[in-house]
Amino acid sequence: MKRIYSHISMSLIFAGLIIGAGWSFTLFYAHAEETWTLIGVSAGVFIILYLVVAILLQRFEINKIIPLYKTIYSIDNIRKDLKNTNPNVDLAERVNRDVVQWAAKKTEEISRLIELERYRKEFLGNVSHELKTPIFNIQGYILILLDGGLNDPNINRKYLERTEKSVERLIHITQELDTINRLETGNMEMNKTFFNVATLVEEIFDAFEDLAAKRQIKLRSHWVSGGKIMVYADRTKISHVVGNLVANSINYGKEGGETIVSFTDMPNRVLIEVKDNGIGISSEALPRVFERFYRVDKHRSREHGGSGLGLSIVKHVLEAHNQTINVRSELGKGTTFAFTLDKSK
Repeated sequence: MKRIYSHISMSLIFAGLIIGAGWSFTLFYAHAEETWTLIGVSAGVFIILYLVVAILLQRFEINKIIPLYKTIYSIDNIRKDLKNTNPNVDLAERVNRDVVQWAAKKTEEISRLIELERYRKEFLGNVSHELKTPIFNIQGYILILLDGGLNDPNINRKYLERTEKSVERLIHITQELDTINRLETGNMEMNKTFFNVATLVEEIFDAFEDLAAKRQIKLRSHWVSGGKIMVYADRTKISHVVGNLVANSINYGKEGGETIVSFTDMPNRVLIEVKDNGIGISSEALPRVFERFYRVDKHRSREHGGSGLGLSIVKHVLEAHNQTINVRSELGKGTTFAFTLDKSK
């Protein structure tokens, strides 16, 4: 566009010079005394003509650009902005640059929306699947009872107990979904206190003693320095974190294996690792273990009543503490989850 202006300007200048020279030459011989006056008038007419053409061209260009700018920026007062543009700036180049930037931004937004839509569909599908199983189980148990099983003492109690377990599973899933939602939205209160995390681990070991005994898995902790390990965190929520990791290590461990919780002293934090020598996790599955409803072994997870939300909650709880959690694993050799907590000062 700048080149067009340049060509038009030069054309007008040459035209004006030719016209002015012709008039001057004619008038010089016809009326010499009025020559300079006419030259001045011609120059004035030419300048006015040039300015009028330049203004009209600028308005024409701006009028063509305004709809485009309104589209990409949704701005109504863009005309004033364009009029105040530096005259040395080529509007066409500016528009091209802005359109390219707008297109790149929109492409990125579209990609993000597509990914969010994929995540939404996957999430809804997972929630539906998780809720469907206990709901159908409850429906089946009730139908059996209504078809006469309620009057049979050998059936009624058994199916009522199964119904209760399915109801508990529904409650557990909805509670964990609510927990994740509150953690993600920042509505989960953190009641941080100073406590001995080594004592917390021993309490969790006691709670899982029977489960570990059934699978002949030894539970032990390792702390080189011994004594108290004081940290500053929400004790209840960290209990949920450690409990979930220990339960997973038992459920996915090898019979006759072991689960070790170790502590490593760091300058401002304590590194806590939950290690087992179980079945391990493949390298393909490892990056997804903290996703909602993701299961490495779907069959075994449901056998143990897992909702697929436990590790996602663990990750969110630690992030709410401004901490991180990592996992390393090898198939057939075991898995280690490692996270940090602030030390008490």
